[in-house]
Amino acid sequence: MFFQTATLLAAYCVTSCILPADTQAEVYEVRGYLLGDSGDERAIDKYLSNALLPCLKRHGIGPIGVFTNASTDKIEIKTTFVIIPHDDPSAMTQNREVIQSDEEYQNDAAVFFTHGNQEKSYERISSELLVAMQCWPKVKVPAGILANKNRVYELRTYESANEKLGQLKVEMFNNGEVPIFIDCGIIPIFIGQALVGPFTPNLTYLTVYPSEDARLASWNSFRDHPAWKVLSKVEKYKGTVSKIHKHVLVPKAYSEM
Repeated sequence: MFFQTATLLAAYCVTSCILPADTQAEVYEVRGYLLGDSGDERAIDKYLSNALLPCLKRHGIGPIGVFTNASTDKIEIKTTFVIIPHDDPSAMTQNREVIQSDEEYQNDAAVFFTHGNQEKSYERISSELLVAMQCWPKVKVPAGILANKNRVYELRTYESANEKLGQLKVEMFNNGEVPIFIDCGIIPIFIGQALVGPFTPNLTYLTVYPSEDARLASWNSFRDHPAWKVLSKVEKYKGTVSKIHKHVLVPKAYSEM
C-alpha cells in the first residue's frame, strides 16, 4: 500500500511539479496592512473594495486575495493581507505605473489618501515579493470555493538560517511535499520563494480549507502521512526551517481568492 502511494506521489511530482523551461514564473506581492492600535479597518476595506481591486481588475490583474486574521489566529498586530499576482517582475513594475496613471482609481482613492499623520488608517505596510516555485507555478483558486462562507486559509512563511538551507527547503517542496499536502486536503492557492522581504531567506504559501475543523484535520493527516514520514527523514532536508510564521485567515467579502 505504501509503495503504491509513494509511486503515485512520485508520478504526480513528475507531471505537476516541473516548470517547463519556456514558462515564465509568476510573482506575488504579499502586502500586509498592519493596523496597530488606532488603525481604521473599515477605511482600508473601503479603499481596497472600491478603488484598488476595481482598478486592478480593469487592467487584467488578479485574482486578488484579501484576508484578515481569524479569531483563532494568535497575533501581535491585526493585519489586512492583500495578495497580488503579477505575470513577472517587469509586469509588476508596469502594473504599478498603470495604476498610478488610472484617473478613475485616483478619484476613487482620493478620500483614503487624505488621511494624514493624525488619522492614519494603518500603522505601516509590510510586504514581501515572491517568485512562484516549480511545484505550483500559477495561482489556483479551487472551483466553487468562493461560495463557501465557512472557508478558512492559512498563510505560512518558512524561514531558513541561510540561503543554502532555504534552497533545500524549496527543493523539498518541489520534490514531493506538495503532493502530500493535496492528499491530506491542504490545497495551495500559491507557493513562492521570497525575492525580497523581512524574513529572507524563506518561502511563503497560502492554503485553503472548507472549514477550521477541516484545516486542523488536514494537518493531523499530514503529520501522520507515510510519505511525509519518509520525506522528512531525508538527511539533507533536516533542519532546513529555522522558524515558522503562521496566520489563520478568513476572507474579506470582496476577496477573489
